[in-house]
Amino acid sequence: MKKIEAIIKPFKLDEVKEALQDVGLQGITVLEAKGFGRQKGHTELYRGAEYVIDFLPKVKIEVVVNDDQAEDAIEAIRKAAETGRIGDGKIFVSAIEQAIRIRTGETGAEAV
Repeated sequence: MKKIEAIIKPFKLDEVKEALQDVGLQGITVLEAKGFGRQKGHTELYRGAEYVIDFLPKVKIEVVVNDDQAEDAIEAIRKAAETGRIGDGKIFVSAIEQAIRIRTGETGAEAV
């Protein structure tokens, strides 16, 4: 099994969710996040005072899939989240050793 974590722009969340549903994935976890990479934030003017916004709003999506679904899920996220501009985000993939469904005790692929 693989865990796919994607950091994306917030307005792309619905498109990514639909893309994942289209490739047959059901459950995702979504977290609000803040961060920056090459964007380095930006400055804003408020009541005549200029201040720096270091951390930009982002959304983190986590999904655990079987190995055979990983490439489809990654490509779906990449295509749906892409705007072609700086700050589109990142996708991280890691191996999952075990998954357990708390309610039933199912393990492995059945738990996902």
